[in-house]
Amino acid sequence: MKYFSKIIIFLLFILTISSCKNPENKIPYVYVDITLNLDKPEFFELNTVGNYVYVTGGVSGLVVYRDDREVFFAYDRACPHDPECGRVEVEDNGYKLVDTCCGSKFSLTMNGAVLQGPAEMSLREYTTYYYPYSNELRIVSQ
Repeated sequence: MKYFSKIIIFLLFILTISSCKNPENKIPYVYVDITLNLDKPEFFELNTVGNYVYVTGGVSGLVVYRDDREVFFAYDRACPHDPECGRVEVEDNGYKLVDTCCGSKFSLTMNGAVLQGPAEMSLREYTTYYYPYSNELRIVSQ
């Protein structure tokens, strides 16, 4: 009887683990290594905290946002729910990204976290390095 209860506990443990869903990242990996000179007119908006620009690269383009004096976020515009359907755009309020196809919403300032589904995963975020002396921003794949 003692061994039987251990087997039951083990089986319940296995069932619990196998029933947990781990969402799959549907966005393909794309190598990104882009340097933006913020003195150029097409990136001039990034000289002000709270502004963003769209940039070519990644799977569906990138949205780059300046959060602080030396803090930038760069996200792929492909929605993790269905990367082939639409792309995310900054909402009018400037703090959320919304997918034009499925309606999922993501935080612009909290690492692309999901605010509203059906997406279950955050946006793909790229690493940023800001060089204040040259006023350049480098964006690279993680």
